Amino acid sequence: MTSQRLLSSPPTQRPSVMGLISLVGSTVLLFLLIFRASTWACLFCFTTYEERLRVCQLFVGREETKISLCRDELEGAFEDLKDTKINYDERSYLHDEFTQMTVSLHEKAARREPFWLAFKDAARKLKRTIEHLKKAPACIPPCGVQEVARLFHCSGCFSKLCDLPLDCPVQDMLVNRGDQALFSCIVAFQLPESEITYSWKFVGGVRTRDVTYFRDMPGAHGYLARIRPVQPKHGGTFSCVILHDQRPLARLYFYLNAVTGPPPPEDTELQVTFREVMNWTPAEPEMIQPWRPSLGELLTNPQALTLGNLFLLAATAALGSASVTLLVWLFFRWYLSGN
Repeated sequence: MTSQRLLSSPPTQRPSVMGLISLVGSTVLLFLLIFRASTWACLFCFTTYEERLRVCQLFVGREETKISLCRDELEGAFEDLKDTKINYDERSYLHDEFTQMTVSLHEKAARREPFWLAFKDAARKLKRTIEHLKKAPACIPPCGVQEVARLFHCSGCFSKLCDLPLDCPVQDMLVNRGDQALFSCIVAFQLPESEITYSWKFVGGVRTRDVTYFRDMPGAHGYLARIRPVQPKHGGTFSCVILHDQRPLARLYFYLNAVTGPPPPEDTELQVTFREVMNWTPAEPEMIQPWRPSLGELLTNPQALTLGNLFLLAATAALGSASVTLLVWLFFRWYLSGN
């Protein structure tokens, strides 16, 4: 009975051991495949498997061994581009350059050029092209979704933003009662040119960045907000959210600490003046009559002979002369008609 158990036990253990070996082997193979794919991924990001296969078929024909050797040579030529990072906005341009490279390789294959030389020359030209691409601006701390700084990673064919939080640090503001508080919702990094909106919120009495405490301020819409005059009830945290097409780019916080105490003398004087204005009843207005000098005053007072008065005198003289001439003409006409 014991010998039968000993003989029957190994077959039950053998499948588990073989399964473990198979699992480890497949994991290692998968790791190698992933590592290999990510090593020269700049080539894989901008070309398809069919395009690379077609290039090798044009160079070496359809023999599987030669195609495998050609593909290894093609991938090895782009080894220097394995860790390339480019401006995200330059992806389309780089894709066009890889397409042009594929066309150029087709032409070289038709001319029977050696594929290893053609691949090295193509990789060298693309490396030079990448070096002259427009660089993405650096990330500007301390916060914000900075689309202009987004990078495309050839190592995995993915894009990545700056590793910065959406919420900016709280800015403390100390303002005396009765003064003005001005909040500027401005960030150091470049914003998109269109579809930018601003949303303002407020929570009274606390210094916080917990968005669940804030309530909307429907009266504020732009990047500037002002409170005048500041009163103790305005103490608390103001939040400004910058949005692009309803997507938040940054949240700024301003903690307003309104200094309490008796109102300053300026406020008291202003209130007194305000009450006097409100209680004031208008009296009969004093009409200032314009000065209309006579002809004698114009001639005797040199200060009265202004440019306007001189023009008035000249006009009067011309009118008088015309009147006398008309009267003389009418007299002679009447006299001659009588004779």
